[in-house]
Amino acid sequence: MSTKIVVIGAGSVSFGPAILRDLFAFAGDLRGSEIWLVDINAEALDVMARYADKLNAAFDQPFTLHATTDRREALPGAHFVIVSVAVDRLATWKLDWQIPLQHGVRHVLGENGGPGGLSHALRHIPLLLDIARDAEQLAPQAMLLNFTNPMSRLCMALDRYTRVRFVGLCHQIGEGYRIVNRALGLVPETGDRWADMHTIQQRIHITAAGLNHFTFILDLRDAQTGEDLYPLLRAQLAQMPADFELMSRRLMDVFGLFCASGDIHAGEYVGFAAETIALTGYDFHRYEQHGRKQWEQIQRIADSTEADLGALRKAVRPSGERAVPIIHAMLRDLNQYELSANIRNDGCISNLPGDAIVEVPAIVNARGVHGIQVGPLPKGLAAIMRREIEIQELVVEAGVKGDRNAALQALLLDPHIHSYAQATHLLDDLLKAHAEHLPQFA
Repeated sequence: MSTKIVVIGAGSVSFGPAILRDLFAFAGDLRGSEIWLVDINAEALDVMARYADKLNAAFDQPFTLHATTDRREALPGAHFVIVSVAVDRLATWKLDWQIPLQHGVRHVLGENGGPGGLSHALRHIPLLLDIARDAEQLAPQAMLLNFTNPMSRLCMALDRYTRVRFVGLCHQIGEGYRIVNRALGLVPETGDRWADMHTIQQRIHITAAGLNHFTFILDLRDAQTGEDLYPLLRAQLAQMPADFELMSRRLMDVFGLFCASGDIHAGEYVGFAAETIALTGYDFHRYEQHGRKQWEQIQRIADSTEADLGALRKAVRPSGERAVPIIHAMLRDLNQYELSANIRNDGCISNLPGDAIVEVPAIVNARGVHGIQVGPLPKGLAAIMRREIEIQELVVEAGVKGDRNAALQALLLDPHIHSYAQATHLLDDLLKAHAEHLPQFA
């Protein structure tokens, strides 16, 4: 029986090509699989489907390819469902960033935590749950691999309101490797993000755990000798320029561990982050420019009548994302080690709630993705995370039920909010700005 893999959100220029290249990088092991590409944007989907056809020809037709705008057509009998979806991503994120600033909220990114993370979650919880419920009905044994943010909140919604098997995947652990390597100076970097990551991992091994975008290095080793590198890291960080990951260094000095997520992402959960991180937000302009260039390249290949199939094949290499390697490990029962997976805690971090969604190392085999027990976190860090977990619970309740009071409670618990008036007026403005995407609050 062939493996059926459904990719929802395949028309995304940042997601679709990367997943396709990963699938073809594993074409030898996944040969004979049925790949369904799904996106509600028919024009983008058509381009991506034609790009996939070119890759399929370059690799001697390893896959049976399908494309549809109707996920229910694609899902029946699926073994794996990869999801990366967004509601008008850049336009809505800009509002999530700008509106809190207008109310005096000094936040640093506005995507996964803080009031921006609340707003982001309210739009995406219903969408992801609709996809998951279709999978429950049409592919009840499937593993859902989620890339959509806010990761912890959406995975919590999956856990609380569906029966799907799931794992949340995020490549931010790679930033931890790059930060540590810059401090230690062990591996020269070339600028090739994923090649550098692979090389760095040959020298450094990190064990990190916590919440998505808020993980901390529990253990740091020389991957070749097993030497404990934490003492060297502490010494080297003390010599780094004052602006080098300053917030994470302060957290380490106070709570004992260095953050593996990088200041900007971790700063979404820290009330004093704006003291050390500029309030410039995400570089939307650069993201849009990069996306246009990527799309033009994909479209040229898709439109070509005489594509250089040899060059296409040679250009395919793993993206560094982990969905396809995890699928491969499950199909081959590999007991494969993964640096990070967002899953239900169930004792992996002993001093966080068992039903929290945590990001921990994991083992992947035919039975699924299994978190590794890492013990307790320092009390102070665990306290910050427990507060965030309670906020996540309220956000999920608000997103599912359209409960304005739950959303207000989530804001009032947030470390970025400093007054009742600020919270109520901000919430009103966010709900009004995104009303067309929030039918549960109508």
